Amino acid sequence: MSDKGQIDVGYVAGLARLELDTETKIKLQKDMEGILSYIKQLEELDVSGIEPTAHATLLTNVVREDIAGESFPRATMLANAPAEVDEELIKVAQVLPGDGMS
Repeated sequence: MSDKGQIDVGYVAGLARLELDTETKIKLQKDMEGILSYIKQLEELDVSGIEPTAHATLLTNVVREDIAGESFPRATMLANAPAEVDEELIKVAQVLPGDGMS
């Protein structure tokens, strides 16, 4: 941060160990100054009579009761699977690198 209370993009980039070219630093500096200017405008608002909220509307949790019911037979569930392993498990595509199941 500079003495003027503005963000020094070069300094912050150094802390984050980012290498930014001059053009990017200038653009980010301008963007950050715009954000800080907007925050200063918001600080001027009188919000003393407004109750703090996390959301614009009231939120309620809409969930159903968790009641155990009839299960589908294993054969029916596996019939929807693209591939099976040992006629027991659903085979999915490998997501992480490394040795996968064949």
